[in-house]
Amino acid sequence: MKQNTTKKPAKTCYNHIGGKLGTLLLEEFVNKGWIAKEKPDAKHFYITYDGIKGFTTLGIDLSQIQSEEI
Repeated sequence: MKQNTTKKPAKTCYNHIGGKLGTLLLEEFVNKGWIAKEKPDAKHFYITYDGIKGFTTLGIDLSQIQSEEI
């Protein structure tokens, strides 16, 4: 059986998108200004106002994300 070489892998890591796809999504969301960090060396990101608009346009229900201290 010939393998379909047009398919790209999308890996998961602890039930989250990982691998190259996860990296590309992270980079794109940062570049678009949809997510940001309080400080460059901070571990966590937060969703910006532009991110709220962008993710909502994509049909992502952000109400499912609980507010957390960053």
